[in-house]
Amino acid sequence: MTAAPRPDGGGRPRGARRRGAAPDVAGSGGIGPDGAGDASSGTVQRTLPRASAKRRRAADGHGRLAPYLYVLPAFVVYAAFMLYPLGRAAQYSLYEWNSVTNVVNFVGFGNYVEMFQDPELRSGFTHALVLIFFYAVLPLVIGLLLAAILNRARVRGLGFYRTVIFAPQVIAMVVVAVAWSRLYGTDGTLNDLLQLLHIVPEGETALGNSILALPAIGLIGTWVETGLVTILLLAGMGRIDGSLYEAARLDGAGAIREFFSITLPAVRGEIAVALTLTIVAALKTFDLIYMTTKGGPGTSTTVPSYQVYNQAFTLHEVGMASTIGVTLTVLIFLINLVVNRIADRGTGEDS
Repeated sequence: MTAAPRPDGGGRPRGARRRGAAPDVAGSGGIGPDGAGDASSGTVQRTLPRASAKRRRAADGHGRLAPYLYVLPAFVVYAAFMLYPLGRAAQYSLYEWNSVTNVVNFVGFGNYVEMFQDPELRSGFTHALVLIFFYAVLPLVIGLLLAAILNRARVRGLGFYRTVIFAPQVIAMVVVAVAWSRLYGTDGTLNDLLQLLHIVPEGETALGNSILALPAIGLIGTWVETGLVTILLLAGMGRIDGSLYEAARLDGAGAIREFFSITLPAVRGEIAVALTLTIVAALKTFDLIYMTTKGGPGTSTTVPSYQVYNQAFTLHEVGMASTIGVTLTVLIFLINLVVNRIADRGTGEDS
């Protein structure tokens, strides 16, 4: 007797699927047993893309914040020791404040007006601009010449020459000032030479002459900064492809043409760095002035940094000292901004 087919498909266990049959999608948002769609499963399907999009946006946000988090510790230190004191100095510059009597009066920009109207205070900035020639321009010219010679000649013992040239940079400025004061003294070798050349009058010294004192200090700065500039330019010249010089020689170019056509444009970035460092050194020089002339004779060698010290600790005028310091900071920023803009423009034209 033949058994009747079973309603579930006949002969197969209940719940088993035929080969090739579509899977049961009732639990994944398909048609349920009653023919209606599973609303809760459909909601899950729509929610999953939204959740993943939110995770992607969160990851992108964290990725954008990551660089700032790396910089944050250094910025906190910089803000604590540089930006905050600068802000307080700008605040003090708006007051007339005597640190002895502790009398404080708000004067607004009165200190700035007085600084630009006072010939003595104004002359300090003029002297600083003169020192830029000795600290930045002369070392750049001498450094370019020395670096070009050392790089072109390929002399033996280049490391020794680099050490000797760079040595003034690692000597404390106080030691440099004392040594050069002896050379410029009445019995100093350099002062005797200047008298022999009739540059310094008999019985005087270069640092004691109101006309020669500032150039004499400037020459000390030239001696100190030349080594730094030379090493920077040597590093830049060492990266120039030698095939450029070979091609120039094949075209009949000489040493001078090679220098102005190949070497000088290639080290424009190093020149900008060297000028930035030396200009800052010229404008903020203090210890050299303090140890050699203390602003004299008269006020012939006063500079803004020394005036800040004199106003704050000798005359006890904290407000005016802050005014000079803020003005000097702005001047350094503007000059170096111009130098770097010119360098960037030249680099863009070359590329």
